[in-house]
Amino acid sequence: MKAPAPMEALLAAELPEGSGWQYEPKWDGFRCLAQRDGDKVELISKNGKPLGRYFPEVLEAIAGLKQERFLPDGELIIPVGDALSFDALQLRLHPAESRVRKLAAETPAELMLFDLLSLDGDDYGDRPLEERRGALEAFFKTLDEPKLKLSPATTDRETALGWLERSGGALDGVIAKRLDQPYKSGERAMVKVKPERTADCVVGGFRYAEKKPVVGSLLLGLYDDKGLLDHVGFTSAIPADERERLTRELEKLIEPPGFTGSAPGGPSRWRTERTTQWQPLKPELVVEVKYDQVTSRRFRHGTALLRWRPDKDPKQCTFDQLKPELRPSQLKEIFGS
Repeated sequence: MKAPAPMEALLAAELPEGSGWQYEPKWDGFRCLAQRDGDKVELISKNGKPLGRYFPEVLEAIAGLKQERFLPDGELIIPVGDALSFDALQLRLHPAESRVRKLAAETPAELMLFDLLSLDGDDYGDRPLEERRGALEAFFKTLDEPKLKLSPATTDRETALGWLERSGGALDGVIAKRLDQPYKSGERAMVKVKPERTADCVVGGFRYAEKKPVVGSLLLGLYDDKGLLDHVGFTSAIPADERERLTRELEKLIEPPGFTGSAPGGPSRWRTERTTQWQPLKPELVVEVKYDQVTSRRFRHGTALLRWRPDKDPKQCTFDQLKPELRPSQLKEIFGS
């Protein structure tokens, strides 16, 4: 049996209100359908690619269960210490089996379950979520495998808003699903909400655009607890009609080193030699940016430039302003399970 495409989600600004909704944490991991049919076990990614060779410890955990036929939907996560590491997940996508096995032993992955599509030959995909969730919870109670976890769920919007407020580390937001809705494979039939977070950052440098001698992106920094300015990301959301004027202002501030802690890296396969060259600036300018996720003390994606902050002392731009990550050790207390 070929696994169906995972049900997708639409991005929304707010969690839906009213009765008939179930809310779930949106985990910061790799989406994964885990299918077992007798001796055949597969981990299937969001785009239908096999993931099993990269997570052999999860395959082995599923193969060791007494249940022989099931298909849950979930998220692969890797706890590292008291946090979840998206970087550790990305490191698993390595061509060398020996390297993958080594990482699996050092930082074993877990599978967080949140839906059930089939069990013991019974198809649950056409059944409403409320019934699927009950079946998933009953199925989970029969398991005795620490690498498989049951994701919390609630029908209380206030509880879900609390999860959303604490998103940013273990959690990447909140998902809302209709309790009366079947599993709509491949459709955007869920709602996902991510928190809007902002930070005031020092402009520690800039890069010129590739085709014109004007600023292409601003390099952002935050001060650590030692007073060093670490590079944390970039923003290229600069209005076209402001780039020439801004370039002249930035060029007046060019002065090394720019960043006194971690600095922008060198060339990579994603960039050319030219685009990795950057100009260091005196740490005098502050901008407020909107970001979505932080990984290893860096903004994972490009940020949106909201406004300049001439009223802000650059030394006030510290890591302390980033919302604290929700750590796995806090989950039981917060989720109540």
